[in-house]
Amino acid sequence: MTSQPVSVGAPSRRRTIAALVLGLAGIAILLALGTWQVQRLHWKEAILQTIDQRMHAPAQPLADVERKFAADGDVDYVPVTVTGTFLHEAERHFFTTWQGQSGFDVFTPLKLGDGRFVFINRGFVPYDMKDPAKRPEGQMAGAVTVTGLARNPLAAKPSGMLPDNDPAKNIFYWKDRDAMAASAGLPADYQLVPIFIDADATPNPGHLPMGGVTLIDLPNNHLQYAITWYGLAAALAGVLLFSLRRPKQVE
Repeated sequence: MTSQPVSVGAPSRRRTIAALVLGLAGIAILLALGTWQVQRLHWKEAILQTIDQRMHAPAQPLADVERKFAADGDVDYVPVTVTGTFLHEAERHFFTTWQGQSGFDVFTPLKLGDGRFVFINRGFVPYDMKDPAKRPEGQMAGAVTVTGLARNPLAAKPSGMLPDNDPAKNIFYWKDRDAMAASAGLPADYQLVPIFIDADATPNPGHLPMGGVTLIDLPNNHLQYAITWYGLAAALAGVLLFSLRRPKQVE
């Protein structure tokens, strides 16, 4: 009795080809996602390095920082020093937490020698110290010099998850510079410096507000994400290779 050669039928070949095409496409997508995360990793590391370099640079006069902002629109975390007079009656309150405690960052307009105003984030006060009458020692009179970090203004609410600001109650959930100014009772012809300044940790009289509250909140998980995508690509490649090398069933 003569044996006949066994061949895999056409339907089986089509399934094999389809599985190969889909598997290769999946591997390509996973590799692309991993590579994208590597690119994001380099981008994020460059940002963090820039922030670190800026924060440890000498403080610059406000005029120099303004020129930089006018040139490229980015002065975040650039050290700056400025002299003026606080308008404590116009302070605005930004709802936040600090070291696990809820409260407010106190944004107070500082009147400059040229008549303009710049909002200074003087620092944190606990929730029950929102009323400035409870912390009169910190309401410094006369000319003061503030050193801190310049912060870019926000063009819009950063997240739809945030509540709307409530200027009537003097509670802000995002740093809307124009709304703060409009509700602060500044002179009708006021002019604002286009940036904020976060005051450094130099103690205020009475220890409130507590300065130095700038947060660097830039999560950098891109390496873990890249490893995950590349690992999935390797796993899929292994499954695909195993299925191709497995003996085919005779139909």
